Amino acid sequence: MAGSRLEVLKQIAKALAAQFGPDCEVVIHDLKKNLIDESIIHIENGHVSGRQLGGAPSQVVLDTIKKHDNNAVDHLSYLTKAENGHILKSSTVFIRDDEELRYIFAINYDITNIVAVKNTIDNLVSVSDTSEPTATTNITNDVNELLDELIEQSVKLVGVPVTMMSKDDKIKAINYLNESGAFLITKSGDKIAKYFDISKYTLYNYVDINK
Repeated sequence: MAGSRLEVLKQIAKALAAQFGPDCEVVIHDLKKNLIDESIIHIENGHVSGRQLGGAPSQVVLDTIKKHDNNAVDHLSYLTKAENGHILKSSTVFIRDDEELRYIFAINYDITNIVAVKNTIDNLVSVSDTSEPTATTNITNDVNELLDELIEQSVKLVGVPVTMMSKDDKIKAINYLNESGAFLITKSGDKIAKYFDISKYTLYNYVDINK
């Protein structure tokens, strides 16, 4: 049953990519793979985000899985940004198999040129300033880059350089990483512990403190 469902999803992915052209990326993740950071099993127009088969999910996906797991709700029509700086309009659909989250079907449409045209038109017809839409998250090609970005965001949240962080500061930062799904990334614990200059034992104690 799961196999036939996957074939249907691939068929829909090909149809969407053909319908909307090379600016439309369609990605299928299989959450039953052993490594979630290698979850991409099918991709159309991967040049849009620079990802390929065996790649990782975006931060939005990790965050949703961590917070909601099988109760995850589809996340439709939001903005993301590719590694090359292009602005994407994205939708993420969570597909279940026997009530358990199994596949993620994601659409990323490159609207960079459309935004540029819109801004040009706005400038012609309006005297007020216009600004570029702000992307909600980045899509990276490398799961290690995603982890680096999450760590950077955790430090910004605390507002203190890691060398000056108190125990409570580190707990706050690590709590953010845990809630963002950073620990779903393979071997992330080693990197996070080293970055915050703590042992892995202390790291997971800090995670337990936040439960």
